[in-house]
Amino acid sequence: MGIFENIINHKINTITTGELLNYAKQFQISITREKAEKIASILRGRNANIFNESDRVQIIRDIARIAGKDTANEVNRLFLKFTK
Repeated sequence: MGIFENIINHKINTITTGELLNYAKQFQISITREKAEKIASILRGRNANIFNESDRVQIIRDIARIAGKDTANEVNRLFLKFTK
């Protein structure tokens, strides 16, 4: 894994609610504060690799269970922007 991937994964695995809301705003993704709190709690400390498709899919499934399918799809869009 390259340094760029390490930096992005570290940020994802330590993200705060505020940071998630800022990224969502920057990439024009609509997420409420309540959903951002739930999503950030799922991501923090997980040590997941969003560049690995199976890891990313599992994260999105977990987010969908808590925050809903539409929000999970929005987060997946954000992840895909980070990985390109």
